Amino acid sequence: MGKVLGRVVVGAAAAAVAMFIIGFIFFGTPLAKLGTASLGDTEAAAVQQTLAANLPRTGTYSVPSVDTQAQTNMFSQGPIATVHYNTGGFAAVDSTSLISGLVLNFIVALLIGVALSMIADRVGDMGSRVKVALIIAIAAAALHLLGEPIYYHHDWGHFIYTFVADVLMLGAAAVIVAWFLPRDRRAPADAPTDV
Repeated sequence: MGKVLGRVVVGAAAAAVAMFIIGFIFFGTPLAKLGTASLGDTEAAAVQQTLAANLPRTGTYSVPSVDTQAQTNMFSQGPIATVHYNTGGFAAVDSTSLISGLVLNFIVALLIGVALSMIADRVGDMGSRVKVALIIAIAAAALHLLGEPIYYHHDWGHFIYTFVADVLMLGAAAVIVAWFLPRDRRAPADAPTDV
């Protein structure tokens, strides 16, 4: 068991780096503009001033909300926005968040590795392990990301872009971690059957 755990940890570390590189490609290069809209300097300054004047604290706001009848009416008429708001701001390239993100990638890859090691005695080949992990990754990313435009009517472009990035990052982690796990060395003819 200790040997398998060691392989899972090493695999998770390698997978975390791969996830980080894929994440950088999708969110740290000009490619990221495919998933987000932008404003001109004047419009951005006007929106920033309006946010500062009207949002009291860091948080996620639905504007308008549906907490009152007046805002429910405004909501149905539009425009509406979900605002992820930070009162203090931070550096555009924040090295602390990059380090925290790498740690998160490692934890996610480690969880994938632990899950795969739990089925290793029943699913001995790498290809099958990867398929299991990929199906779970696609399902989780779909629920988390594609639910936003379905339930909240957010724009599809951003969430499809993020869904593709997340599936590729999780898929890379699944392949790498599965590769590090011990494989069943028996020939297919010797493998147990369900009959």
